[in-house]
Amino acid sequence: MSKIKVGIIGTGGISHFHMNGYNAVPDMCEVTAVCDIDKEKVTAYAEKYGVKRVYTDYNEMMANEALDAVSVTTWNSAHCGAAVAALNGGANVICEKPMAMNAAEAKLMEQAAIRNGKLLQIGFVRRFGTDAEAAKDFIDSGAAGDIYFANVSYLRRNGCPGGWFGDKFYSGGGPLIDLGVHVMDLARYLAGCPSPVAAYGVTFDNIGNAAQGGDKAWTAETTGGFARNVEDFATGFIRFDNGFVMHVAASFNLNIKHDTGDVEIFGSKAGIKLGNPSAYFKSDGTDGLIDDEKYSKASGFNDIFTYEIAHFIDCVANNTPCCAPARDGVVLMQMIDAIYESAATGREVIIGG
Repeated sequence: MSKIKVGIIGTGGISHFHMNGYNAVPDMCEVTAVCDIDKEKVTAYAEKYGVKRVYTDYNEMMANEALDAVSVTTWNSAHCGAAVAALNGGANVICEKPMAMNAAEAKLMEQAAIRNGKLLQIGFVRRFGTDAEAAKDFIDSGAAGDIYFANVSYLRRNGCPGGWFGDKFYSGGGPLIDLGVHVMDLARYLAGCPSPVAAYGVTFDNIGNAAQGGDKAWTAETTGGFARNVEDFATGFIRFDNGFVMHVAASFNLNIKHDTGDVEIFGSKAGIKLGNPSAYFKSDGTDGLIDDEKYSKASGFNDIFTYEIAHFIDCVANNTPCCAPARDGVVLMQMIDAIYESAATGREVIIGG
């Protein structure tokens, strides 16, 4: 079998993890073209990784290259356009999270994948961690009983990435869409992917400038010309069609002692807290670790991206069922949209199909 020809659209920080993933399976694939709107940046990127062809327009790249697969690793506002162009150009796509700026864009991407008969995998990288694998096996075995509640958080004390991440025009929102997306998806995945039916949420922007050293820290000069207009903190509840309920909290800036990231799943027989190793707890006082040798492989940040990209390439090469399909991305965007709408209106929001 000939190698899968891969293109990468967007050469920011996360793209390096995708490149490392492709380079980890050199017998299966080869990155043959890269694209970024910044000519100097993409040229340096290509030189670093030995990629021969460079573009500043993804439409031109798709017209000139016979690509089998494409990574979309741009800022959020470009996800939809880049993914649809790649799918229309005949490539399978893995798109970084969040899938899009909103559910409407996500549905356009999903429809493009269906129309072209191509795979659209969403970058829910936390699904590939050994902690997630351990928790899923435990839940699927029935050991946790009926899953009815999840408490998930991704909290930073002083951790707005700055630049375009703080500009809603490019990001679509703040910590909810950037950080909360990880834990919201993981909890829903572990609970068996029920359908959300309603959400209530609140957002705050009480700290932002002060956390970064005062108003001066957010001038156009210090942010590279980007605005700073996203929330500091978001929290909400989501109800699902099977009775499952999820609470989520996410922050860029919050007055806490340490950054935290917790995923706790509660069932009628046991609760689980993800970690390395993951642990289970029972109401009779019994607790333990899910520490079978099966879950002992490396699970660092770079490792889970490597597993994710390997899965994507396996899906493209062998038609292996994708464990992070476009439909899950659409549903996640519906959940995020509903929390933001609820925060804006002060009312519960019903989530449609």
